[in-house]
Amino acid sequence: MKNKKEQKKVLFICTHNSARSQIAEGLMNTFFGDDYIAWSAGIEPTQVNPYAIKVMEEVGIDVTGHHSKGMESFLDQDFDYVITVCDHANEACPYFPGGKERIHKGFEDPTLIEGPEEAKLSGFRRARDKIKAWLEEFCSPRHG
Repeated sequence: MKNKKEQKKVLFICTHNSARSQIAEGLMNTFFGDDYIAWSAGIEPTQVNPYAIKVMEEVGIDVTGHHSKGMESFLDQDFDYVITVCDHANEACPYFPGGKERIHKGFEDPTLIEGPEEAKLSGFRRARDKIKAWLEEFCSPRHG
């Protein structure tokens, strides 16, 4: 019998923990959960954006039970990777005490898109797909 390898712990951080970090958490736990376990937090947590919930549902991931959390919720924990997914979080959190490796990968903020619902959904889909493509590269055997 093969031993199950230990999952690497990942914390995604963005400003409000409402969209990009929530999307990254959901994607990583769904598609790469054998090797990684992810959480997300925000510098100034608000609430999970309804468009983030909707575009995740489109790919079969239910994040309706997620809620925005502040970074202080995780200060007593250790992580293999602490990944900031927006420039503001990268600047506001240059160091995380429990993070073994700190990575920044900025993604466009879909919450800033104005206009009709379809334009907003399109922006959230674009962010989701870019985050997923980056995670596929990040989680490839070469990196992990």
